[in-house]
Amino acid sequence: MPTSLTDRPCTDYTVRQLSNHLIAILRRVAVIGRGGDPLSVPAVADDVADGDRVREWAAAARDVEAVWSDPAILSRPLCLPFGTLPGAAAAVVYITEFTLHTWDLATATGQHPSWDPGVLAVSLTAMRRAVPAEPRGGQVPFAAVVDVAADAPDIDRLVAWYGRKP
Repeated sequence: MPTSLTDRPCTDYTVRQLSNHLIAILRRVAVIGRGGDPLSVPAVADDVADGDRVREWAAAARDVEAVWSDPAILSRPLCLPFGTLPGAAAAVVYITEFTLHTWDLATATGQHPSWDPGVLAVSLTAMRRAVPAEPRGGQVPFAAVVDVAADAPDIDRLVAWYGRKP
């Protein structure tokens, strides 16, 4: 596994921390769906031991599924760390975060997953409306947009918008 900052696309985290961040985000999505305080869940699940990630991921995913299985949640206002959004918009925010960090993990570990075109289409549409190209930094916590060809694969266009180099 990569360990230096230069061989990881998401330089905020090591591969281990990023894996635990994704578990924490699942936990946060469940708390948000219940109407709880999203900041009550740490950004990284430091309580997860290396050998327990699969089990913890599965438990957190089951919790999210249980909380988000009622379609009414999509129209309910939900409190996110940066503001209140309808459930449908909150779902897009977290779908995009999971997609980006899945790409980060795959890239850092030399994997090449297939990407769901529907998920990418939703994230690509939402990104341009929700995340400005400039300025970056501060309130917009992403690196500068990376230029890619107009006909680049959707995953490359998505990660480039968020400052990653495909």
